[in-house]
Amino acid sequence: MPQPATGSTEGETFPAVCGHTHLFPGARCRLQGLPDPRAFAADPWPIGVDLRFSDVVGAEAELRTDDLAGPVLAVPAYTTGAGTKIEGRTWLVRGVALEGDEVELTIGSRAVA
Repeated sequence: MPQPATGSTEGETFPAVCGHTHLFPGARCRLQGLPDPRAFAADPWPIGVDLRFSDVVGAEAELRTDDLAGPVLAVPAYTTGAGTKIEGRTWLVRGVALEGDEVELTIGSRAVA
């Protein structure tokens, strides 16, 4: 795993802005505040992710990189701003791309338990 310029961020939590009220295949979230976004986009490492959905609801998720299928995003259950209950899910991350000083995650299918 590459080490960011300011030291390891494993175990730290970073905000991610999501364009929708929930995740689904093809949804995108932008990680912000990573000390070395270029290195992270090239070879992600485990971090905490503070998801912020479009309805301003948040969820504390975890990006894991030990899955054989690639990175996964584990999201606990939460309730949208409209009151819809979303069950906890683990999503495959099908894309990790550098976008300026942010890293965009593109959500894939649900991970098989």
